[in-house]
Amino acid sequence: MSPIAAEFVDFHCHLDLYPDFEALVAECEAQRIFTLGVTTTPAAWPKNRALTTSTRYVRSALGLHPQLVSVRADEVSLWDQYFDEARYIGEVGLDFGPQYFKSAKQQRDVFEHVARQCARAGNKILTVHSVRAATAVLDTIETYLAKSGSRVILHWFTGTAREAARAIELGCYFSVNQAMLDKPRNRAIVTALPLERILTETDGPFTTAGRTPARPSDVETAVTRLSEIFALTCSDMAGAIRNNLRTVVSA
Repeated sequence: MSPIAAEFVDFHCHLDLYPDFEALVAECEAQRIFTLGVTTTPAAWPKNRALTTSTRYVRSALGLHPQLVSVRADEVSLWDQYFDEARYIGEVGLDFGPQYFKSAKQQRDVFEHVARQCARAGNKILTVHSVRAATAVLDTIETYLAKSGSRVILHWFTGTAREAARAIELGCYFSVNQAMLDKPRNRAIVTALPLERILTETDGPFTTAGRTPARPSDVETAVTRLSEIFALTCSDMAGAIRNNLRTVVSA
């Protein structure tokens, strides 16, 4: 049941937001793509867990998305109810963009609760959102998670080079998608990351491949782009990402 036999890694994809959710899980299995299906609300956890309990390559994560905290903060108790069932946690974090800044205090409270719970458990793997909130996210990681035994992967990281350096010091990983690499500023940050801290993602269906929502198989594009940045063959880049995944999941 090891995921390391996978060809590619999509460490952040909203599988349950596709109209063919169940078929997509089967597709990932058939194509040997290690896929982490993140959830935006704990109410989605039971179905996600049921569909991935026996899968080899697909895992589910228990989340409470920061963009939904203003209307779903009361679901923290439901998140707690399912917490012990989940090795993977996400999507969680902070979003201080203009549309969500009014809920910043609620977001901080929820994310700190999540971090404390994961620190207590000590064996969780988190995929973390940090839009315009990288420093606040890193403060929480440093306070609760850096020495806890849990692993943190910063999803679609758009912080500064200094914040990226701090995240590296705190032991964080970074999941990179093609859309990140389309912007020179983000590409420059990715270029400076240690190869051994990089995973890949699609963040589908919120990114596109051509004119359609990206699917986990489209993560190969990110692998190709990263291979150019790190001057590796695509095969060696994919192998490096699998090795990084092995380190993350064996913690």
